[in-house]
Amino acid sequence: MSKRIGVGLLGLGTVGTGVVEILQNPEGRHPLVKELDLIRIGVRDPERKRGVEVKKSLLTKNLEEVIDDPKVQVIIEVIGGIEPARKLIMKAISLGKSVVTANKAVIARHGEEIALAAANAGVYVLIEAAVGGGIPIIEPLKQSLGGNKIQKITGIINGTTNYILTRMTKEGMSCEEVLKIAQNLGYAEADPTADVDGLDAADKISILSGLAFGGPINRSEVLTKGIKQLNSQDVAYANQLGYCVKLLAIAERILKGSQKEQSLPLAVSVQPTLVPNHHPLAGVHGVNNAIFIEGNPVGRVMFYGPGAGAGPTASAVVADLLNIAGISQLNSNHKNLDPLLAASSWRTCHLVKTSEIIQRNYIRLKAEDNPGVIGKIGSHFGECDVSIQSIVQFDTSNKEAEIVVITHQVSNGKVQEALMRITALKEIKGIESHLACL
Repeated sequence: MSKRIGVGLLGLGTVGTGVVEILQNPEGRHPLVKELDLIRIGVRDPERKRGVEVKKSLLTKNLEEVIDDPKVQVIIEVIGGIEPARKLIMKAISLGKSVVTANKAVIARHGEEIALAAANAGVYVLIEAAVGGGIPIIEPLKQSLGGNKIQKITGIINGTTNYILTRMTKEGMSCEEVLKIAQNLGYAEADPTADVDGLDAADKISILSGLAFGGPINRSEVLTKGIKQLNSQDVAYANQLGYCVKLLAIAERILKGSQKEQSLPLAVSVQPTLVPNHHPLAGVHGVNNAIFIEGNPVGRVMFYGPGAGAGPTASAVVADLLNIAGISQLNSNHKNLDPLLAASSWRTCHLVKTSEIIQRNYIRLKAEDNPGVIGKIGSHFGECDVSIQSIVQFDTSNKEAEIVVITHQVSNGKVQEALMRITALKEIKGIESHLACL
């Protein structure tokens, strides 16, 4: 016999509206959608006109009233921000109610606290919509790829910055010019800081890292560089060298010989990165997202699709609702949690120092156009054990030259040591840019 599920919704913005449209139009969807009853909706302004019709009797300004309603078994949180979202999620858990959230900021910073509370209460907190919009990535990491030893996750997980970089690459525009266009089109917020400074991507890679490697990390320690300072000249040079520039979020396990550590060392970063044109991620354009996973024994797999918006994110929210509804149909005793769906941590992880992160590098130097300058630069890199893949001299004017160096994989510490020596040379006018290179 079917068991109906009462749903309470916190927030009726872009994503909330998309969720309501699905729940109110179950025809042609999975039969379980018909078993989901929308009981209450918490909003800031019940009188505001929205893109979806809802009964006024469902609306309330008191968000806690939605959680307290005895007919509500599952809470959907899509109000965003850290507070009061965290407080509301924790209250729902304390009342024995499962939660579905699209809130990457809360999960990245308070995920461990929330997961522990949920486990103790015997309820689920599902977060498919928090990363990648409509791309199914959270559940695959929990379940489909659970038998793998994940080595590395590389993701384009912010649609705004990917749109900006796509236009910069194709049209030679500056970051500022494209950002204004993105804001006019609704792809970028009025305050784009979280996107262009890499903060949004850092939240998301923190979440993916915890799932892939089995333990939470300290979000505040993630190396985070945005695209605000990216020069269109570097995008053009990258193109000439067979690369495109993407804002990549990377989480990778660090192998330290045969020594077994109690805590797994990880390198996690968000940086503008040169991507070879033959790499699958180089073909991800516009506002689309993609997550590239390397594991053993699966090899390499990529998840691609729309990374934001009402439809894709609402799709992910309802997918989580259906997971909870399906479990409820089979198991009335919520204390017996599905260990894969709940995805509790099973090891401790820590981030290595920034100086220990190993990567390839793109470095653009301005130097006097004198004989022997490239040789001196190469010598200092060599003395610091930095192997150079290529060194190219570009535009020369006013007796100055731009020299672009691409290194092989090397620790950040060794690169910084070499650059300190190189900038001390009288022929070097400065480091114009320093980017990661895949």
